[in-house]
Amino acid sequence: MALAKLKADTTEARLSGLTVPAGFDAARKDALLRVVTMGLPSRRDEYWKYTDPTTLTAADAVAATVLEIDEPLLFGAVDQIKVVFVDGVFDAAASDDLTQEGLEIARLSDIADTDIHWAKDFYGTLETRGQNPVYRPLATLNTAFATDGIVIRATAKVKKPVSLVYLHKDDTSDVMLHSLVRVEAGAEVTVLENGPAAARFNSVLEVDVADGGAFHHVRAQGRDHERRAVTHCFARIGCESLFKSFTLTVNGRLTRNECIIEMLGDDAVAHVAGACVGDGDDFHHDDTVFITHDALNGESRQVFKKVLRNGAVGVFQGKILVKEGAQKTDGYQISQSLLLDGDSQFLAKPELEIYADDVACSHGSTSGAIDEDALFYLQSRGVSRQAGTDLLTLAFLAEALDEIGDDALADDLRDRLESWLARRS
Repeated sequence: MALAKLKADTTEARLSGLTVPAGFDAARKDALLRVVTMGLPSRRDEYWKYTDPTTLTAADAVAATVLEIDEPLLFGAVDQIKVVFVDGVFDAAASDDLTQEGLEIARLSDIADTDIHWAKDFYGTLETRGQNPVYRPLATLNTAFATDGIVIRATAKVKKPVSLVYLHKDDTSDVMLHSLVRVEAGAEVTVLENGPAAARFNSVLEVDVADGGAFHHVRAQGRDHERRAVTHCFARIGCESLFKSFTLTVNGRLTRNECIIEMLGDDAVAHVAGACVGDGDDFHHDDTVFITHDALNGESRQVFKKVLRNGAVGVFQGKILVKEGAQKTDGYQISQSLLLDGDSQFLAKPELEIYADDVACSHGSTSGAIDEDALFYLQSRGVSRQAGTDLLTLAFLAEALDEIGDDALADDLRDRLESWLARRS
């Protein structure tokens, strides 16, 4: 009873300062009812026991000082379609022309009051499906109250990636964005995300990939040291379709990335990967992944690497669910941490739940220190201890970075990682 009252009080306080935006009325009304019913998360919830959600559920966002960094934004050298938000507000002047062949792009707020649009019936659909068997109330909160976002529909193989740039200017900004992506049969699109976004950021991305479609997602989270963020990606993929998502995280006080994927078509492929580098006892990073195989011959990969030092905390919660009849499933999951001191922590909860008998599923989780033999070898060749540590760190993260399909994007992220490590040396 005490826990129920705590959740109810927390939820009431959080909702009291929010106003439901116009548009998507049925979906928002349903989400509001659901979030009140389930309550916002607490540390005593099973999937939040490693991560304290207090600053994510509080009525007001904790101030986060804007960090001024004199360096170009990530992916700046890539030919892209840039969509810019500043503290959750669309910046038309800084954004590119959104009219592209084979691609439809619109702001969520612009279509909210339209009578006919494919997104009208799609908004909140995958988020709702993703609540079973585990509640994800912060995503439901987003569906009810998100003020804007981007709506993307790919009807062909799009050459230029869509780049969502999130800028943070206000120390107390509290932002909820909700974006939708539909990849039609045989189409392909890449979505990039980059930037600190806000003092507190809650985002939802719903992705529907039709038969034979391909969706690529590359995200970088960094720059602001005091940022707090929770992100959700809900995906549904069809026959012979591809879903690939990679996230690089550095800096930030609290980051939780959730990815929930339903593989509903035969011969579908879903890869989710992440690389994280954390420094300091105020750094906490959580990857929570749930992949459901519900068709024949599906392939899924979860590859997560975390490098932690000076008291940083990393969390991985990953699950593969193979439903009855999902024969020939190939599910692979690996989570590893490199602890550069004795003060840092890596908390892992890998899970397999299998109801089919002809599958190949594996999971593993390891933690370890730097390889002193390898470090000694590098030092014997004239490499300093710090430079050698950085080289071994990059080598450790390589498997996750290799999940990025675009070499130019992968090289950009590797360069930024090297720069970050050099500044922290």
